[in-house]
Amino acid sequence: MSDSFAGFQSGFVKSLFDQDVASSWTTQPAFAVYRNTAMSGCVDALQANFPSVARLVGVDWFRAAAATYFRAQPPRDGRLLMYGETFADFLAGFEPAHDLPYLPGVARLDRLWIEAHTAEDAMAVDGAWLANLPPEQLGALILRPHPAARWCLFDDLPIYSIWASNRLSIETTDEIVWQGEGALLTRSVDAVEWQTLDSSGAAFLNACSESFPLAEAAGAALGVRADVDVAVLLSHLLSAGALICPDPNEERPA
Repeated sequence: MSDSFAGFQSGFVKSLFDQDVASSWTTQPAFAVYRNTAMSGCVDALQANFPSVARLVGVDWFRAAAATYFRAQPPRDGRLLMYGETFADFLAGFEPAHDLPYLPGVARLDRLWIEAHTAEDAMAVDGAWLANLPPEQLGALILRPHPAARWCLFDDLPIYSIWASNRLSIETTDEIVWQGEGALLTRSVDAVEWQTLDSSGAAFLNACSESFPLAEAAGAALGVRADVDVAVLLSHLLSAGALICPDPNEERPA
């Protein structure tokens, strides 16, 4: 590819996405068609990437917000599935969303769904194998979160309940308890799955992500909630496919 052609492409793309750029292309009336098509495609992508947000606020509100986001932060990746990495942060500072304090959190979970969906594959830990380890080896074992595992806590708002019902388009008459919640998203096989996660579970996963052995990860969970049943917590995470061995080729304890 010649430098002149590369420069042409770079200038064209910059003119296409940057509304403030003035160039030989932007003076042509037909160029607006390209700009509108590019924006429409990106707004469509955001609507597909953040379905729970769109369902909460309605299509017209969402598309207006997405167009504003596009003008401020056009895509930098040709894979539009990945577009919207900062959309949750954008909504947190978006004045029309001021009275919807849960909206950035819902957007964050929609984004974590994409990250879980597109993460690399890995073999989750076999719970039966783990259960057969002697206590001293189990405590010293280092497990890591599955590459597709994503988790977060929301201190004051029931973000998980709001997100889950809208992600599945479920109409519910159950009253949501207005308190903090956590969420765990996993994809140990094909489909992304999700469930609630409390602060002790998040502490356990955080410790595993820092390569602490299971005994220390258990201590981190107990440090957050002294009454947590670590065995039940570990079983819960194993059933979700949230943990893997640090190296699938490493020799397992005898």
